[in-house]
Amino acid sequence: MSWDPYCYNKLHKERLEPFEDLLKLVKKREGLKVIDLGCGTGETTSMLADKLPGSRIVGIDSSPDMLKKATEWVRPGLTFEMRSIENLSGKWDLIFSNAAIHWLDKHDELVPKFFSHINPGGQLVIQIPSNQNHPSQTLLSKVAQEDPFRDALDGWVRVSPVLQIHEYADLLYLNNGTNIIVFEKVYPHVLKDVDAVVNWMRGSALIPYLERLPNKFHDSFLESYKEKIIQTWPTAPIFFPFRRTLFSASVP
Repeated sequence: MSWDPYCYNKLHKERLEPFEDLLKLVKKREGLKVIDLGCGTGETTSMLADKLPGSRIVGIDSSPDMLKKATEWVRPGLTFEMRSIENLSGKWDLIFSNAAIHWLDKHDELVPKFFSHINPGGQLVIQIPSNQNHPSQTLLSKVAQEDPFRDALDGWVRVSPVLQIHEYADLLYLNNGTNIIVFEKVYPHVLKDVDAVVNWMRGSALIPYLERLPNKFHDSFLESYKEKIIQTWPTAPIFFPFRRTLFSASVP
């Protein structure tokens, strides 16, 4: 998918809070071999590196635009590479991912794969948005099923691969994880108006729809989506609770 670092960073404060919660789950040790899956602009990877002195940390991402921004954080022990999460290889002491793997399917296969790449005594630490049942998300599917968008998308709507929290707990346990922590947290954001909601979504869930739609439909798709948002939240400001799932486990 095509990512716009400027659009993504408009909500810097709101996106940073769950990362800080995730960082608290990381066991602080020195000299680790670490990979950050879906590192984005690299800022949070740099913050992760600050917590793990003497470690070798690589951030990977499939977006050239994000990685271009990430170069400003490069320093000894911290590098970035263009690579997809699906092509993860090697052995790591810490596999870390903040708001990335919800774009990938088959989490029941993905989580065990991560475990296979962790050294004994290592750790898996992940945060994923689990807000797929919020109106801001479900209204996207409704718009996509309207004409002319349904034909232009050939009936496609995005189905979230995110599992329930007990399913992640099961996966961690079945893969011999120890010190298992799994929880869902609601982050209570307040957005200025409808445009702020649309801008939030343009930096995330709207991307795959706009990528699949011909350019001639972009404005009308956004307008239809905005109209439904207005019907749902007719007054401002807008309370925008955002659910996220965080989990971690160690490898014996």
